[in-house]
Amino acid sequence: MRIISLSVDGIHQAAQRGLYNWLSGQDADVICLQDLRCLEYEMDDDIFHPKGYNAYFLDSGTQHYNGVAIYTRQLPKALIYDLGFPNNIDMRGRYLQIDFSDLSIGSFLAPSALNDIALQEAKAQFFDGLQAYLAKLSGKKRRDFIFCGNWAMAAQKADVSNPETQINQSGFLPEEQQWMAQLLQVGYIDAFRQSNKDKDEYSWWPSGTPDKGEAWRIDTHIVSSSLKKCVEYAIIYKNQLFSSHLPVIVDYDIEIESGY
Repeated sequence: MRIISLSVDGIHQAAQRGLYNWLSGQDADVICLQDLRCLEYEMDDDIFHPKGYNAYFLDSGTQHYNGVAIYTRQLPKALIYDLGFPNNIDMRGRYLQIDFSDLSIGSFLAPSALNDIALQEAKAQFFDGLQAYLAKLSGKKRRDFIFCGNWAMAAQKADVSNPETQINQSGFLPEEQQWMAQLLQVGYIDAFRQSNKDKDEYSWWPSGTPDKGEAWRIDTHIVSSSLKKCVEYAIIYKNQLFSSHLPVIVDYDIEIESGY
């Protein structure tokens, strides 16, 4: 099973840059997109509904920001919209999940505080809620999870091009690095790093242009640790630009069937 994940900086812009033409040749079973920046009714063009895929969208509801999508070849058993956190703190990000018999795949967009430090507290509350949510899910022994998306934070020094200058930057704060490390303690792994140990593997450039300025790896697949041996191959695709982020491609030794 191949899953591709990409934070698109606006789905219409990414489409104009050739995203869907590229996706058509990637033989992906599931495609998870984040940061659509449009409402669902604005994606009625055929290009946003590629042949052979079931398409599911979750927009912001009223405004042109955030939003996520999932394309899947196999028809899922169920859909889950958002995370259901208290006080709607999950609405600052976006989450859409498809369920099969014993596997769930989510397209995940975390809230960012990069350009507004006043939002850091709200971001921290979101991730506190997410940690409790993931810990609860890890107890479901019969179900595995794959969370694909833009996590708005880097896990360790190897994931930032100049970590010494970025240590006080939202997305690489010590408490955020600690939060990512704690994922390992509640039953999850970084699927990309499970397969790919190469240095200088970055997925996002705050400048908006890859290869210019600081580089971060904030886009990844966080998966149940029970899937550790199922990760076969992982790469960040660098040959074509669709946004300030790059696609993350992971192949899993997993089969899913329609009708579950």
